Amino acid sequence: MLQERRLLKELTEGSEFSFNALYNLWASRLYHFAFSYLKSDSAAKDVVQETFVKIWTNRENINPDSSFKAYLFTISYHFLLKELRRQLNHPQMENFLEIKKELVSAENIEAKYDFDLFLKELEVAKQKLTPRQREIFVLNKEYNLSVTEIASRLSITEQVVRNQLSAALKLLRSELSNYSYLFILFTIHF
Repeated sequence: MLQERRLLKELTEGSEFSFNALYNLWASRLYHFAFSYLKSDSAAKDVVQETFVKIWTNRENINPDSSFKAYLFTISYHFLLKELRRQLNHPQMENFLEIKKELVSAENIEAKYDFDLFLKELEVAKQKLTPRQREIFVLNKEYNLSVTEIASRLSITEQVVRNQLSAALKLLRSELSNYSYLFILFTIHF
């Protein structure tokens, strides 16, 4: 822990040696984390690379006294979600989804019914959000605006947007606990 704190302090001062040491310490664990979701060697390596590039470019803002593991995995989680969204929008995935749509069966009808029910429950749950949380959630998940774009549009800070979005997701996750898999897909895809 003390060694990591020292490496982080040196990293904030621009030490490439400390950056490489942190990379060697965490890259393997980060790769396995990303691979467990993406099931792709190259995609997992991309997440690791993008995460460490972000760490290097933001090195001056790192707090050596904070949990580096939490910081590292938070950054990688965002890149992982970005990659999952990219995969969902990939032409092969679109072709796969088109073929799946053509296979109408009782299972598909039941799944569609579940999804329609989920959307209705989501609308009810959204009414339990504060007006600001609802507005930010809709802009982010339904209109696909980034935190920066929302902050600019609403004339508030990015941190306020993040806090409100986090609170909204927490409440909705709780309200929609019976539909957890659909809620996860909804928040990743939309």
